[in-house]
Amino acid sequence: MPDTHSAPAANRLLAALPRKDRERLMAGCEPVELVFAEVLAEQGGRMRHVYFPTESFISLVAPIDGRASLEVGLIGNEGMLGISLILGVEVSPLLAVVQGGGPAWRMDTETFCHELARSSELQRLLQRYLYVEIGQLAQTAACTRFHLLEARLARWLLMTQDRAHSDEFHVTQEFLAYMLGVRRVGVTKAASSLQNNKLISYCRGNIRIVDRHGLEAASCGCYKANKASYAEMMG
Repeated sequence: MPDTHSAPAANRLLAALPRKDRERLMAGCEPVELVFAEVLAEQGGRMRHVYFPTESFISLVAPIDGRASLEVGLIGNEGMLGISLILGVEVSPLLAVVQGGGPAWRMDTETFCHELARSSELQRLLQRYLYVEIGQLAQTAACTRFHLLEARLARWLLMTQDRAHSDEFHVTQEFLAYMLGVRRVGVTKAASSLQNNKLISYCRGNIRIVDRHGLEAASCGCYKANKASYAEMMG
């Protein structure tokens, strides 16, 4: 088991804390391995743990009428799952599903709330992160309504690449359709267009980013807007 006092914090939120606050917080964390498709929080359910991904990433999904769903957020090592606790709310507003398996730090909500009450630095940091996440949720809603699917797919691939820390990852067309809230045939057409333009390589669910700069150009402006918002508020 890693030494939480000496090991570097691979999560950017944890790394942004002053050393004393970070070491105290991480002393109450445990290392876990998140598994693809694992449900970490149910919409409307009580959150038992908060998670700080390091090499894993988590989808925030809004179920619609019990029949369809749409991904509205993505959490990697830049953030945490459980930010609503900063508002004193232990109920999850969204479904949280592991999209990329890998390591994370986990802490039970009672311990986290205790540490939150003790550390003004942690409160200030998470208040800024909450502001960023609210803005990103709104940006995603506008993006889904107004931008073309190909540009949205390019944005999603860039966001996933950032959090997977790799040019290659596995995702099926069925899962992409589920995440983007469209029919599978639409994903096929959009992915084929990106591949024909030599921006990605896509075969049997294996995606490789071939031209990062080209993919950024093909993406809508929401990708850069989200990154700029995080950089401005979080440093």
